[in-house]
Amino acid sequence: MKSVIAATSLLLLAISSSLQAADLKAAEALAGEQCAACHGPTGVSQNPEWPIIAGQHADYLARTLRQYRSGEREDPLMQGIAAGLSDEDIRNLSAWYARQDGLKTKQY
Repeated sequence: MKSVIAATSLLLLAISSSLQAADLKAAEALAGEQCAACHGPTGVSQNPEWPIIAGQHADYLARTLRQYRSGEREDPLMQGIAAGLSDEDIRNLSAWYARQDGLKTKQY
């Protein structure tokens, strides 16, 4: 049981450290340039065609963007956008969107 608690604590520390290391100002600017047209200014899309990404887990967002960038996940628009993102951009954007209010009760 102690090892599970220790492992969980280390994982939470690692996630927290990666969020703190992100450049949130750079992410906000990049989100406004690259993401806001579809996902809204803070990641809350007004169109059901595009998902709400605000409030998602940073690791999920980062993994998804890397999958689009590599072509493992297919969507022509997202692949084109993700192709221009560096690892640092992905880390920053993922941390920034994870901190936004996802409006979990959003209805279309």
